[in-house]
Amino acid sequence: MPPTLTLKSGTSWNDAWQRCLTAAPEAFRDDRVLNLWNAAWQADGRALPAVSPVDGTPVAGPPRLDRATARQAVRAALDQHRAWRHVPLPERRARVAAALDVLAEHRDLLALLLVWEIGKPWRLARADVDRAVDGVRWYVDGIDTMLDGRAPLDGPVSNIASWNYPMSVLVHALLVQALAGNAVVAKTPTDGGVACLTLATALAAREGIPVTLVSGSGGELSEALVRAPEIGCVSFVGGRDTGAAVATAVADLGKRHILEQEGLNTWGVWNFSDWDTLSATIPKLFDYGKQRCTAYPRFVVQRGLFDAFLAAYLPAVRTLRTGHPLAVEHPDDPYPALDFGPVINAAKAKELHDQVAEAIDRGAVPLHRGTPADARFLPGQDTSAYVQPVTLLNPPRSSPLHHAEPFGPVDTIVLVDTEAELLAAMNASNGALVATLSTDERATFDRLAPHIRAFKIGHGVPRSRGDRDELFGGFGASWRGAFVGGELLVRAVTRGPAGERLPGNFPDHRLTS
Repeated sequence: MPPTLTLKSGTSWNDAWQRCLTAAPEAFRDDRVLNLWNAAWQADGRALPAVSPVDGTPVAGPPRLDRATARQAVRAALDQHRAWRHVPLPERRARVAAALDVLAEHRDLLALLLVWEIGKPWRLARADVDRAVDGVRWYVDGIDTMLDGRAPLDGPVSNIASWNYPMSVLVHALLVQALAGNAVVAKTPTDGGVACLTLATALAAREGIPVTLVSGSGGELSEALVRAPEIGCVSFVGGRDTGAAVATAVADLGKRHILEQEGLNTWGVWNFSDWDTLSATIPKLFDYGKQRCTAYPRFVVQRGLFDAFLAAYLPAVRTLRTGHPLAVEHPDDPYPALDFGPVINAAKAKELHDQVAEAIDRGAVPLHRGTPADARFLPGQDTSAYVQPVTLLNPPRSSPLHHAEPFGPVDTIVLVDTEAELLAAMNASNGALVATLSTDERATFDRLAPHIRAFKIGHGVPRSRGDRDELFGGFGASWRGAFVGGELLVRAVTRGPAGERLPGNFPDHRLTS
């Protein structure tokens, strides 16, 4: 009989909310968050109802602005930009460093908000906060050299990002852009993270960082955040459909842009024998339920190795630990060690369940399906946003699981017989951010890797986004615009010598400063 679980002491949503009201009363009011624009917290916008994916608890929803108010916010951000770009670098550096210090002081509250708003297990939520703080400190320490001979853009940087990494992607980007001399504008993701971002923004704004934070639908706000002439650069992280519309807009306007979009990242297995190493890696690939832009949802396996692959894969995937991220046996127990909790919402869970059922109906072979009985839940809790790990063999070509990223804990396996088939299957989505090829011979990897359409390719090891001294980008439809990472992130949001060519995935390969 499994033990009865309870909520860890001091971690309820109400506990987190009360701590927000104490930490940043200017940004939180009663049961709602505020928008930040024109250097003031505004009680405007229509606050939408929202629930936590963790257990259906009502949480703060985004206060969605209309188009006209968003335009006012962008015009005000331009005024902030014109003042901030003339602030001497030592002062900008001091203010960003002070913001990092206060973010670090509130690390556990920011992480707890991530648990409730987007379902991150505690370990991963804290890591998201730490990567933001540590990553920006790297830029603070080296910014003098990175900005040598460079100047801020003519207008603020607009940021539209997905919900899965509010701190280590979005807040990280905002602070580096500001350090480089730009005012910054950000839209809160529709699906979650508004309270975490509001707290982080409030703490940064107190240190004099010129940031605007607004909520709203993409259709309503895109004219202001993408097309407005005041915007100097658009930074986007999200899906291909929305990204394609943004890409068209910035191309028409000739606007500086960084557009990271989804792709089907694949892991190939060819002439391979180190199964112990692969088996140890499999659980790590399920971190956060594969709700990451660099997750690996597709394995492309040499047919003759399929039995050995399954012998390594199945025992590993059966060890995955899922459930309520705050459920413990005793209130004062440590946080549970989970690989993942819920997906982002019940609608996404239903979509994944439906896609799996449809793929099986059309011929896919189920190799593994976790059950809710294996998960850690509170008595009677809402579990509608949870998806247990699933593995399917040979999804039909008519299924979205064949060609698109599921963005959830669903793995698919495709069997191949030739190197040509291997490469074709690994390139199923017209470009990806990362890929890995597990093969014993380095010469085989060196020969095949150049034909894999992914930006980063690992030899038997997973690749990640990287935010410090490593270049990051994408091929094909997985990326548009300037590459980032290290000095290139600073170059992407500043102007250099006349005629400078930015490295990136541009349609004409020619965007210049």
